[in-house]
Amino acid sequence: MSSLIDALVADLDADTTMSPDRRELLRELLARVVMVAEADAATKDLRVAVTAIDELLEAFTLFDKFQDRKKLTIFGSARTRVDSPLFVMTRELAHAMAERNWIIVTGAGPGIMEASSEGAGTANTLGVNIKLPFEQNANAYIDATTNLVTMNYFFTRKVALTRPSIAFVVLPGGLGTMDELFEVLTLLDTGKTNPAPVVLLDTPDGLFWNQWTTFVEEGIVANDYVGGENMCLVRTATSVAGTVAEIERFYSNYVGFAIDGSRGLITLRDTPTPQQLDRLRAAVPAFDEGSGYRIEPEMIISFDFDGRNYLNLRLVIDEVNSWAD
Repeated sequence: MSSLIDALVADLDADTTMSPDRRELLRELLARVVMVAEADAATKDLRVAVTAIDELLEAFTLFDKFQDRKKLTIFGSARTRVDSPLFVMTRELAHAMAERNWIIVTGAGPGIMEASSEGAGTANTLGVNIKLPFEQNANAYIDATTNLVTMNYFFTRKVALTRPSIAFVVLPGGLGTMDELFEVLTLLDTGKTNPAPVVLLDTPDGLFWNQWTTFVEEGIVANDYVGGENMCLVRTATSVAGTVAEIERFYSNYVGFAIDGSRGLITLRDTPTPQQLDRLRAAVPAFDEGSGYRIEPEMIISFDFDGRNYLNLRLVIDEVNSWAD
C-alpha cells in the first residue's frame, strides 16, 4: 500500500510542482485514508471525517484569497435587534476597521453578525455560516457567491472563525457567543493560536461584561480553576474608538511571535534600546533566566521559552507595546 501512495503522490507532483513539505503532508493524508479504511470505521464516522475535511478545505480556500489582508472576527448574539445600541456600535466598528483595510469575519447570520457585515460592506466581509433547522440564512450584506462558506459542524466553523484572524471583538450574546469566546481564550492560553487582542465590547451603561467578569473571578478564579493572571488575555471597551485603540495598540510595536528551539522570538517594529530591555527584564522576569532576553538582528527580542507560559508572553507584548506610546 505504501508503494501505491508513493506512486499517487508522484503523479500529483508531476501535474503540479509541490514543495517537499506539501508533498509529505499529502502523503500523510493519503496514509490516514488507508488506515481508516483498514480499521473498518463505521460509515457514519467516515461521513463526519469527510465532511469536516471538506468544510475546512473550503474555508481555507476562501481565506487564502485574502491572505494579504488583516482579519478581525466579531462575535455576538444573533438576536440583537437592528435598533439596539449594540447593533449600531458593531456596524460603526466594522466600518472603522474596514476603512483601515481590515477584513471582517463573521458567522454570517443576523444580529451582531449582520451589523458587522453591513458596516464593513460586502467587499470586506467573509462569512462562515452554520446549517441549522430553524436558523440561519446568510444576511443580505455578504456576497454568498464569493465570500461565504456554510458548515454542518460547529467545531469546523469555530476553526474557520478563529484560525485566520489576528484580532477578536466579542459583544454580549448567548451560549454560542460564550462558546466562541472561551474557545478563543483557551487557544490563546495554551498557545494553539498566535497572540492576539480580545476586546469585550458593550455600551457605556451595559452590565454584561461586568457580570461576566464577576463570574470568572468569583466562580472560576476564586475556585482555582484558572489563575487570576488569565484575565490579562482580555480587555473591555465601551466605545468604538476604544475598541479600535485596543486593537491598534496591540500591534503598535509587536509584529509577531515564533519559537526557534528553546527560544521565543518576538519581532518588533522598532529596534529596542538597552534601556528598554532593562525595563522588560523588570516587568516580566519570568523569561530572564538562562540566556535571558537578547536583542537579535532584524528587530527581534529572544528569550528562553518552554512552549507553555503564554500568559507571561502576553505581558511581554504589553511591555514592548508601551515603548511605542
